[in-house]
Amino acid sequence: MRLLNVVDVEATCWEGDPPPGEEHEIIEIGLTVVDLDSRRRLAKHQVLVRPERSGVSDFCTELTGLTQKQVDGGVSFGEACGLLMSEYRTDLLPWASWGDYDRKQFLRQCEALGVAYPFGDEHWNAKARFAEVRGLKRRPGMARALEVAGVPLEGRHHSGADDAWNIAGLVLGMLPD
Repeated sequence: MRLLNVVDVEATCWEGDPPPGEEHEIIEIGLTVVDLDSRRRLAKHQVLVRPERSGVSDFCTELTGLTQKQVDGGVSFGEACGLLMSEYRTDLLPWASWGDYDRKQFLRQCEALGVAYPFGDEHWNAKARFAEVRGLKRRPGMARALEVAGVPLEGRHHSGADDAWNIAGLVLGMLPD
C-alpha cells in the first residue's frame, strides 16, 4: 500500500496586518491519509495547535470557525510536529498540500521555534499540478478547483481537516489511470 499524507493548515490571521508583536502561527493541522493504490481517502485527522506568539482574532474565528478557547486546549507546535511524525509518519511518507503556503509556514515556524521539521523531502504542490493537468493559466484556490472539477465541497472551507479531505479528493482525481 502506497500512502500519501495530504495536509492543510490554518493559521492565526487578521483582516489587515497582524497587531504589533504578533505573527501568523499554525492553529490547526488537517491531515488526510490517502491510499494511492486503492485510490481512497482512508482517514481525516485534526490537530489543534496552541499559538505561542499570537491570538485568534474575531476575523480568524469567522474564517476558520476556531476560537481562542479551542486552540488553547490544543498541543504546542513542537508536540504537534512530534505527533505528525510518530502517528502519521510524515517524515517518511510523501505529502501534498494546496500550493506552497503550508510547506513554507511549517519551515518558518520550525525555524523560529527550534523545532525539527516534521516532513520528508517529497512534497507535491497539488495546486500547481491541478493547473497543469487541467491546462489552466492561473492556479485556482481549492474551492474554485472543486468547482472546475465538478466536485462539491465537503465540510467547511477553511477548516484544515475538511480542506485536507477535499484536497485529497482533488489529488485522487489527478492520478493517472
